[in-house]
Amino acid sequence: MVDLESRLRTALSVTAEASKVAMSHFRNAPGIEVKADQSPVTIADKHAEQVIRDGLAREYPSETIFGEEFGQSGDETDMWIIDPIDGTRSFITGLPLFGMLLGYMTSQGSQLGIIRMPALDEVYTGAVNLGATCNGAPISVSDCTQLASARLFINEADKLAVQEAAVFARLVNTGKLRRLGADCYPHALVARGLADAVVDYDLQPYDYLPVSAVVEAAGGFMTDWQGNALTMQSDGRTLTAATLELHGELMALINSRTG
Repeated sequence: MVDLESRLRTALSVTAEASKVAMSHFRNAPGIEVKADQSPVTIADKHAEQVIRDGLAREYPSETIFGEEFGQSGDETDMWIIDPIDGTRSFITGLPLFGMLLGYMTSQGSQLGIIRMPALDEVYTGAVNLGATCNGAPISVSDCTQLASARLFINEADKLAVQEAAVFARLVNTGKLRRLGADCYPHALVARGLADAVVDYDLQPYDYLPVSAVVEAAGGFMTDWQGNALTMQSDGRTLTAATLELHGELMALINSRTG
């Protein structure tokens, strides 16, 4: 049996150290490069990931690590997954809504996740059978079951409006309250019960797998747009919702063939 409590303590420790690295560069003109996919990366992304990798390697020297900046070491199904700065564009522009993600998954799916918000001094945790927390205090999702009453985040709206125009048009005309967002924080707000749903787009496994562990530990649901469990092979379109009823209504709206 995997000791998730021990792994969670390790995850908190290594991300706390990496958070110091990120904050030392925040609003301090970090060097910016452009990757092959045209996404930006800074020295902070690379240094923070290396700190996390080094910390995990000390505790679990034989285990596989998969990170955004340095790829995958090892070939095991069970692995640690790192996004050192989730929201590099926010980081570059001085917006404090970038996060730091660390997760652990097995063949049974995501087992634990950390969403650390360095500039906000908030850290969200979630693990199978251990519940979810924010700064150590238990959190849970809302009881919202109807889209008409929902506080909805639409992430990656610039991409959605161009590449999924019909879906975007339906989303901006639904829910009780809508906000355009990005990255991990809206999902953390669902886990905390402050928002009810997030529709997201064009994500990578290191973006959604750590986050899904937190959302689900808080009692919520996070799947792809067809309702399938998230895996390393998911297509990057995700749906987070506080309740199964809300999730189903949003999924029907997204996949509607009208509008």
